[in-house]
Amino acid sequence: MESFMQYNPTKLWFGEGQIKQLQQEVDTHGKRVLLVYGGGSIKQNGVYDAVMKQLRECEATVIEMPGVEPNPRLTTVKKGIALCREMSIDLILAVGGGSVIDCAKAISVGVFYDGDVWDIITRKATPERALPLGTVLTLAATGSEMNNISVITNWEKNEKRGWSSPFAYPAFSILDPAYTVSVPRDQTVYGIVDMMSHVLEQYFHRTEHAPMMDRFMESVLLTVMEAGVKLVDDLQNIKHRATIMYAGTTAFNGMLSCGTDGGDWASHQIEHGLSAVYDIPHGGGLAIVFPNWMAHCAEEDPSRMKKLAMTVFGIEERGRSDYEIAMEGIQALRQFWDSLGAPNRLGYYGIDDQRIEELVHKSFMKPSIGQYKVMTRDSVRDILIRSLA
Repeated sequence: MESFMQYNPTKLWFGEGQIKQLQQEVDTHGKRVLLVYGGGSIKQNGVYDAVMKQLRECEATVIEMPGVEPNPRLTTVKKGIALCREMSIDLILAVGGGSVIDCAKAISVGVFYDGDVWDIITRKATPERALPLGTVLTLAATGSEMNNISVITNWEKNEKRGWSSPFAYPAFSILDPAYTVSVPRDQTVYGIVDMMSHVLEQYFHRTEHAPMMDRFMESVLLTVMEAGVKLVDDLQNIKHRATIMYAGTTAFNGMLSCGTDGGDWASHQIEHGLSAVYDIPHGGGLAIVFPNWMAHCAEEDPSRMKKLAMTVFGIEERGRSDYEIAMEGIQALRQFWDSLGAPNRLGYYGIDDQRIEELVHKSFMKPSIGQYKVMTRDSVRDILIRSLA
């Protein structure tokens, strides 16, 4: 294991009925609240009413900002920044999934930056402070409720960028699994793929002797697979919703990468290029790209794929080569995601080879991507071609 410093300041309120904690958090952080949410599903499933009840009871002044997109856009972030400044907001409250929370994070740091917030997102500028941010999670997927990472799309440039800052951690997050029971099957599946992909990205590290982290990650994957297959056939089951909800948080709150090099993350960069151009669901893109990234990398070094195959998917050696075992494990992962109903080829979204070179270019928004295997443009092109059909 490598040396590390572990830090996560987010206060997590987990369990049914925890929305009651919102009043004390508002009392702590300020009563002029910008309520950020998405397309309006929270008004249909009762979450909006539950949140507003708490805000009314603590006499908060609420300014609403609905309409955050599934791949949150820079224009929406700028709208939120303007509202915060105009209305003298004390606290941003993001009610929704990862897209809403990511948007709110960018708003929170952008309020105190005099330039274009895109400078922060592209890492040309460093935020020095942020408005307090709280979240009420309604979709288990990204882990944004307990980390300092955000992904924003500049639709005018067709660029999707991930960024982070110590100031982007939510001050508090409220996780009630009952708030996720109305999530439809396809979005539930995308969330499962997303959280598993977060674990897998960290699993493909090059750090020697990190058995505790490896077993943490393997246990999260096994737990998600066990609960996930039950949940997609019983979407109202609170126990399975709770398991998946906390697994999504654990998958990407920093704990699993302690003592390692942090993992690979090339698959995420490739998917960011895809959804920046085609605006596809993040989890859907990852379900297509990740097994093909694994197959590409296994040709050079199948060691971690073999370990995953044996410890998570129960595949036995039986005198076969490391590559053969690795490929069987990759196929097992693909079959599991297939069984949930996740897409497995770009053609599912009507994507063909006409813009492959553009997608390769969009994958390299950083000078270098990948750690388990550093990607070349030829590498990314091969993965995308494998992903077509």
